[in-house]
Amino acid sequence: MRRSAVSIPANIAEGYGRGRRAEYIRYLEIGRGSLFELQTYLELAREMKWADGEDLAAVARLADEVDRIVSALLRSLKRRRP
Repeated sequence: MRRSAVSIPANIAEGYGRGRRAEYIRYLEIGRGSLFELQTYLELAREMKWADGEDLAAVARLADEVDRIVSALLRSLKRRRP
């Protein structure tokens, strides 16, 4: 879970740092994939009862918010693509 969680902002930052819109989009998509991986781990942790349901629900809400933000950014960047 930690690796996928850390991978999200790391990929976003790397893509932005490359300075080209196409690369930024590519790394945003990779970061979003890591977000989906994290969401899968959260669901598994819930099903296996490895963590408190309230804690998992709070993290899941934050993950959903990150997904909305990254998805909106991707849509915006793809719309403005030359």
